[in-house]
Amino acid sequence: MGIFKAYDIRGIYGQELTDDMFYKIARAYARFLGTPKKIVVARDIRPHSEPLFAAFARGLNEMGVDVIDVGHASTPISYFANGTLHPDGSVMITASHNTKEWNGCKLCRANAVPISGANGIKDIERMVMGNDLGEPAATKGTITKVDVLADYARHVRTFEHMAKPLHVACDFANGMGICEAAAFKGSPLTYDGLFEEFDGAFPNHDANPLKTETLKDLQALVRANPGKYAFGVAFDGDADRAGFIDEKGEIIPMDFMTALISEDLLQSNPGAACFYDLRSSKVVDETIAAAGGRPMMSRVGHSFIKAQMRENDAIFAGELSGHYYFKANFTAESSSMATFALANIVSRSGKPLSELIAPLRKYSQSGEINSRVAGDPAEVLARVKATYAPTAERVFELDGVSVDNWSRDGWWCNVRMSNTEPLVRLNLEAKTPDLMAAKRDELLALIRA
Repeated sequence: MGIFKAYDIRGIYGQELTDDMFYKIARAYARFLGTPKKIVVARDIRPHSEPLFAAFARGLNEMGVDVIDVGHASTPISYFANGTLHPDGSVMITASHNTKEWNGCKLCRANAVPISGANGIKDIERMVMGNDLGEPAATKGTITKVDVLADYARHVRTFEHMAKPLHVACDFANGMGICEAAAFKGSPLTYDGLFEEFDGAFPNHDANPLKTETLKDLQALVRANPGKYAFGVAFDGDADRAGFIDEKGEIIPMDFMTALISEDLLQSNPGAACFYDLRSSKVVDETIAAAGGRPMMSRVGHSFIKAQMRENDAIFAGELSGHYYFKANFTAESSSMATFALANIVSRSGKPLSELIAPLRKYSQSGEINSRVAGDPAEVLARVKATYAPTAERVFELDGVSVDNWSRDGWWCNVRMSNTEPLVRLNLEAKTPDLMAAKRDELLALIRA
């Protein structure tokens, strides 16, 4: 069924995703966990998140599970509640950056360990579709309201070590980033906010900073007030992702943010591991190493990244999609921690953010190029591997096929399949624009042959 995705459960409310379906998912989730005693449940501000919460809580209660209702919250806050309230799991009711018609949920075990298609969502799907939900418990569970926002804000503020106060611009897109901003209050980081009223219809623009057109209002605010803002930050719908712009309103590539945040955290954690996703610029690896850290490459996808972080005791990971993962937030995202990390760097440097970013713009990147292929995408990857393996410095398959010819020839690429469509995705970087263009065209011809 289409709502059971690789990393979460998501669909259009009232069509494939209904209250009754959510009730069944709750029972299957409880059965999947074994004998959970209590589960944290949070939700975003979409109007249908309320009836979906009621359905999910009813399903859990009927299985004898107590619900800890943390109310409206960002996804990072739900992870924090999971880590601090010691439940057997957590559920965040949200469709993240999707438009208002959508809803869904993100499921975790205890300690904010995510449940994905590879380790549980498919099992839950089989139970739901087979109506194999187990027997209701003899004693129903309860619902208890708990407010964790103030505790989360205090926790995030421990990350602040700014050398001087800064003023920034925030675009909340009427979503759950409004909750994240509670951490800024009472700190040296002050802000002016756009669309700072909760509205699950997202009336001003999509809550998705990956779409650069959604950043136009934030860019306009910063550019209309030269010298006023140190930088700008835009949150997605559930605030587990953030996009940043500099003091001139220029968009900062999200892999460059990974480099800067790592640099900040390594000040107090020398020698620690920091992960970057394998599509990131080589400059990220170089920056982490120069800051005294251990740069480590991750595959794409939050469940994989979080597992790799735990295995290697990493303090941080950054993904090209704007997810920033912190060991201190139970190896999960926190957009407000990412904002403080950037503020720390800017305030200590004595330089505008654009000057800190400039040295990172040293290589030429293709960006992610999608190709729709007629045949099996796996055959395309096999063709790429067969073409380059005999002569490349290194070919590896952490996620798709990566060809690394950086040291010798000055370029690398990654070719991956889409999880949901017959698409092949190319990311390529080279030391010069001409080499990037030549290798990009060479790879695209091979992919599209």
